[in-house]
Amino acid sequence: MTPRSLEVLHEIVESYIATGEPVASRSIARRRRDGLSAASIRNVMADLDEEGYLMQPHTSAGRVPTEKAFRSYVQSLGMRKMVAAEIERLRGQFGLLETMEQRIEYTSRTLTELTHGVGLAASIPRANPALDQVELIALPERRVLVVVVTKDHQVSNRVVTLEESLTSDELASIRNYINRNFAGWSLENVRRELAGRLARAEATYDAVLQKLTVLYSKGLLDIGMAPEVRMDGASNLVVLDLHLTKEKMRELFRALEEKKRVLELLDRFLENPAGEVGVHVGLEGIHPSMRELSLIGLPVRLEDGLSAVIAVLGPMRMNYARVISTVQHVGQAFFG
Repeated sequence: MTPRSLEVLHEIVESYIATGEPVASRSIARRRRDGLSAASIRNVMADLDEEGYLMQPHTSAGRVPTEKAFRSYVQSLGMRKMVAAEIERLRGQFGLLETMEQRIEYTSRTLTELTHGVGLAASIPRANPALDQVELIALPERRVLVVVVTKDHQVSNRVVTLEESLTSDELASIRNYINRNFAGWSLENVRRELAGRLARAEATYDAVLQKLTVLYSKGLLDIGMAPEVRMDGASNLVVLDLHLTKEKMRELFRALEEKKRVLELLDRFLENPAGEVGVHVGLEGIHPSMRELSLIGLPVRLEDGLSAVIAVLGPMRMNYARVISTVQHVGQAFFG
């Protein structure tokens, strides 16, 4: 593509983003300062149409950019700088948040407020995180609340029911034994070592290990650290002209209500280098109702092994430069 064709294409995309209407050659001619005639621009647009960058909805109408055109436009964009005061404000807010859950919630809400799109954020734990500590709390009717905290700040809790009651002192002894011997070990290695110790004969003569055997048989450390996922601003999609019937719009909202589907959206950024913004234009592969949506996201790797992804879901004709900049700077404030 010649530089002139590229300029015309990107001007068409910008015009379509601003108006949502098919773009005529005359409107592009008026925007340009080089005196290029409407007839010359029509010739360029005809070539772009043949190459799959534009389409003509009606015989007499202007052209509309395709997904291919939006991808070309996005590649041409540079990073805009967010106002320094706004970045410092975000960092100050994040500094007040103690848990990963709070950061995920605040991030998705902030992305929605700054972009008027759908803010998405998720923390994705390691498959085999390291143990930080275990807490065991006695409940009525021979039940025990098992709380497992890992080094990447994920918390899992479950209630198990025993055949015989364990006292608070017995649970404290079991807790202290695990925390003293296995803090910092990967959960997989803790399970393997515990299984070996409990299987050996000396466990029969150790009161703590006898009681631990009971809890271990109930799946003491058989936990799955689930991703923390948050989405805000889905209602912003209602005001967009996505060319969807009421039934298709309902399908879109049902799809976004599925945690698995949201994770599928965010997973596509996990292979990107950490800190690199990615843009996906047209999401029909995820769900047919997402054909006219785009996703801008950023993956982050933390020192403790936790992965996180933040993203904005919006219309294909969104203000890409502003949203890309927002995602980049919110990511820096979140993990900076």
